[in-house]
Amino acid sequence: MPIAEVADIVRGYRCDLIEVTGGEPLLQEGVYPLMDALLESGQTVMVETSGSIDVSRLDPRIIKIMDLKCPGSGECARNLWGNLDHLTMRDEIKFVVADRADYEWARDTIIARDLAPRVNALLLSPVFGQLDPAALAAWILEDRLPARMQLQMHKQIWPGISRGV
Repeated sequence: MPIAEVADIVRGYRCDLIEVTGGEPLLQEGVYPLMDALLESGQTVMVETSGSIDVSRLDPRIIKIMDLKCPGSGECARNLWGNLDHLTMRDEIKFVVADRADYEWARDTIIARDLAPRVNALLLSPVFGQLDPAALAAWILEDRLPARMQLQMHKQIWPGISRGV
């Protein structure tokens, strides 16, 4: 389907805030002109990315929500640390935390890299069904970490469905 047609369909929803997500959207070459088309029509565009793909080519008007993969994910080595240089006060960094070790890694990363003043929000989510959200909330409060806890909403709304939500 041509990008202009996809952009028209999205604009037809009459929603001014668009989030591009799902798998890793930056692996799809067509996502760049699509996001540009949506920006040009006046919509606010957000992209949720794994943090393993270079974000420097994104239009600076796009709000980036970038994961930093914790060690418990098995994907920590894929973090592209240079992406931090391309984040602004409009952007967010997300950590999905599996256990206390992941939390401590996220906390130490936030402090060592002075992330709080560099982005709009730092988000910590417990791995669904693995880490008790109350435990994560307690750790954040205990450390007075400048972060928000969030639940993975799609997991709450559609438990057991891993694709298509």
